[in-house]
Amino acid sequence: MTDLNLNSSSPVAAGLYIVATPLGNARDITLRALDVLNAADLVLCEDTRVTRKLLTIYGVKARLQACHEHNEQAVAQNVLAALADNKCVALVSDAGTPVISDPGYRVIKAAIAAGHPVHPVPGASAPIAALSASGLPSDRFVFLGFLPAKAAARRAALAALSRDLGTVIVFESPNRLTNLLHDMADVLGPCRTVVAREMTKKFEEIIAGTPAELAMHFADGARGECVVLFHLEGGETVLQDSLDEAILTALETMTVKDAALEVSVRYGLSRKDVYGRALQLRRDT
Repeated sequence: MTDLNLNSSSPVAAGLYIVATPLGNARDITLRALDVLNAADLVLCEDTRVTRKLLTIYGVKARLQACHEHNEQAVAQNVLAALADNKCVALVSDAGTPVISDPGYRVIKAAIAAGHPVHPVPGASAPIAALSASGLPSDRFVFLGFLPAKAAARRAALAALSRDLGTVIVFESPNRLTNLLHDMADVLGPCRTVVAREMTKKFEEIIAGTPAELAMHFADGARGECVVLFHLEGGETVLQDSLDEAILTALETMTVKDAALEVSVRYGLSRKDVYGRALQLRRDT
């Protein structure tokens, strides 16, 4: 059994603490997180209103400072000054574990470079929570954050995925969810897919299916931030499995030039490269 350290009576030492907060259910806060937040001289957060609401629930009165992509460099200098003065600084995100597609990287990097201690205070994490309940293989997985917002770049990113990655986890906004699922259906085919949204909240939904089936399920829209998981296996890349099929299908009704244009746009690939492959396939068939 792993040794556990229960030292709630010990004072929280100076340093930078990366504190996970609940995804949606406030009771998912950890006891250690509350210890650190109560002791913190300064709490950095994405949105002070969101963090203040959580701290109020637990009677935590802390000085808050916004830390986001537009001011993170300046905030990092303030944090270094506080740490040099032996202060306790906590970094939180609006929900879940900080720095996972959220601000804070520059602050942590600066603190480490300056020789200050940085301590993780683990807890809720959307990618891991979704994976644990997905029913997809979890022995090997990769988290890719948000895929590109533009369709061509997103399709290219999907096409370039290696099929030996195992389970792939991405974030997606509700207004782009169906676009992503349609692209997955075209590029990846009927791979095992799960969408988890509103996790730990009243309308939590974790639903499995193929990308095409899930696109139909969410055709009327989705609410809340979404985690999309899909499992890949066999072959070297998705592109190798699907590109030739797409080209051959296009060649049934199009010239080589038009087929290359249509497929290159669909997958976000170089038209020259697709044209060369189309010529080769035409010769071989």
